[in-house]
Amino acid sequence: MTVPKQPPKQAIGWREWLTLPELGIRQIKAKIDTGARSSALHAYDIKEISPKGDRPRICFKVHPQQRDTIIVVTAEADVLDRREVRNSGGKAELRYVILTPVQLGQQQWPIELTLTNRDVMGFRMLLGRQAVRGRFLVDPGHSYLLNPVPQHP
Repeated sequence: MTVPKQPPKQAIGWREWLTLPELGIRQIKAKIDTGARSSALHAYDIKEISPKGDRPRICFKVHPQQRDTIIVVTAEADVLDRREVRNSGGKAELRYVILTPVQLGQQQWPIELTLTNRDVMGFRMLLGRQAVRGRFLVDPGHSYLLNPVPQHP
């Protein structure tokens, strides 16, 4: 019995430009972090708002560009969960978790995204191993293999 061959996975760099279409974020530079289980987005001024259905809903703000606090995107999303997540310093933090599509290159798929203040971090977004598992191979020696030049930095 022959096993059908799987198509080769596309390689991505250790950092890539992503789109979060349902959040109104056209371009955000993300670190592809296979050491992090979950994905994280820099968010602040997070407030619970009236739900649209049976799930709690939040409104939050994002500075999508590194080292820029002038550009602000305001987004809303249903709350999937609240989870305790360990930050890069090992400290446990209770975070909102949302489910939203991410687009990288020509692929778009839903990911779980935790919201946290990443002002002091180098990247406004981390794409963790759960989000890339089974989809891509990560080449740590390269950057921006799928989207080398942002359309609007």
